[in-house]
Amino acid sequence: MLGRKQSIANSDWIKALETIKETVPEKDINALTKRTVAEIKAFTKGQKAAYAWSGGKDSIVLGALCKQAKIEDCMIGICDLEYPAFLKWINENKPDKCEIINTGINLDWLVKHPNMLFPQTNALAARWFDIVQHKAQRQYYKAHQIDVMLLGRRRADGNHVGRGNNYYTDAKGYTFYSPLADWRHEDILAFIIYKGLPLPPIYDWKNGYLCGTHPWPARQYTQSIENGWQEIYDIDRSIVEGAAEKIESARLFLEGGGENK
Repeated sequence: MLGRKQSIANSDWIKALETIKETVPEKDINALTKRTVAEIKAFTKGQKAAYAWSGGKDSIVLGALCKQAKIEDCMIGICDLEYPAFLKWINENKPDKCEIINTGINLDWLVKHPNMLFPQTNALAARWFDIVQHKAQRQYYKAHQIDVMLLGRRRADGNHVGRGNNYYTDAKGYTFYSPLADWRHEDILAFIIYKGLPLPPIYDWKNGYLCGTHPWPARQYTQSIENGWQEIYDIDRSIVEGAAEKIESARLFLEGGGENK
């Protein structure tokens, strides 16, 4: 069984996905699904609810469960530093009532905040969530005057879901509910396989299960700036070529030969 997300190799995720039907019986997932949908209906009864959708595996499962619970309104937070292939997938696969909110973070912003390029600490990686996803969630929450926003956060990922429960209200009065809080990694993968749900291309890329749906500068686990550029170059060289016009380390990487080094 997979352990804490931070200690799982990308190859272990792929192996788990390939053998998931041997690990998790479909009847178990059906039972878990029924129970979770019932919990969502009970928690949101009488409230105006919406969910945060990121295009990542957890939010894909969350979206399918919310659909069963008759919750259709949702949102996704993006910026101007997304992978083009991921944006294309989002536009083709997002839920019907998903509102896209662009927080406007771009190359000029990254130039002014060089410490945010390929973060080497968990704190900096978490900062990306705050300036993109969390900012967009708060904006949507306020604009639509909802009572509760559902998130795909899980304890197995080390996410905060509440103290002693799976919901919390922050200092600004926004209430967040995580119905997947106790789902295992294997449960998420099994649901996706049994329900035949599509995954974005990020999971086919190097360290895709570790880096998730972050914008490309937030790609963690690269160990160095140069390795970061190499990984991005291997995914989409046009991103590095565009960045090289404003970011010196990208320009030096290309001058050093890029993939031919």
